[in-house]
Amino acid sequence: MLLPGLIYFIIYKYIPMYGVVIAFKDFNIMDGIMGSAWADPWYKHFKEFYDSPYFSQLLTNTFLISLYKLIFGMVPPILLALLLHECRFLWYKRIIQTLSYMPHFLSWVIIYGILIAFLSESSGLLNQWLKGLGIEPINFLTSLDWFRTILVGSDIWQNLGWGAIIYLAGMSGINPEYYEAARVDGASRLRMIWHITLPGIRNLIILLFILHLGKFMEAGFEQIYILYNIQVYPVADILDTWVFRVGLQQMNFSLGAAVGLFKSIIGLVLVLSANRLAKRWGGGIW
Repeated sequence: MLLPGLIYFIIYKYIPMYGVVIAFKDFNIMDGIMGSAWADPWYKHFKEFYDSPYFSQLLTNTFLISLYKLIFGMVPPILLALLLHECRFLWYKRIIQTLSYMPHFLSWVIIYGILIAFLSESSGLLNQWLKGLGIEPINFLTSLDWFRTILVGSDIWQNLGWGAIIYLAGMSGINPEYYEAARVDGASRLRMIWHITLPGIRNLIILLFILHLGKFMEAGFEQIYILYNIQVYPVADILDTWVFRVGLQQMNFSLGAAVGLFKSIIGLVLVLSANRLAKRWGGGIW
């Protein structure tokens, strides 16, 4: 039963890692990986990226967008899971749960269309309300002040219900005798949440936090690539979108591979550090 999963990871995850060598070569697509000459010096493409005028901007945008998504994106699913866990009307709980995780199955193209319908400067519903209140309309999708907020908000909305499912599964595994004993002792619902439910899913929260850190430097390429435009590059252009333009569209594969390797190393360090710290609280993946 484990064999198909192992084969998948070997073919699609481990074998392609050989392509990392492109970062240390002056890759020519006609010569292939083996035939291309080695870069001189070996860190040539890493230095090229470091000396780029976009280096600090790309790193800052990637870090901030990922940090905002991590901080503001982890708490709402936990809160929703707690509310659903405490709900005693099963029919109402099922309706809310279904409605909350449906956006997870929407592509970012569809979500972009929804955002246009609400946030368009000329015809967006929100701007129509602002006009009715005598306030000048705001072009949210091209605003440097609003774009990151829209990115984080739409990401939370899409993944809110899906993340809550995981926490609900963890809560269902808590021994109900703990709650019964707390009721006998006169504990309120809030006391039971604080002293039983949250400690019961502590390891799950730590696990998901570490897994999120593993993707920390990605910042959501698909979402940003669909939503952003040249006017918001100063606050929205991240490592992955820049690699896509420079590495693929301009066919500078070696530079793109170097930036990808740089990003992966940072992600690895974050995961290892977080796992080491998590062990002090009885968590950790390994």
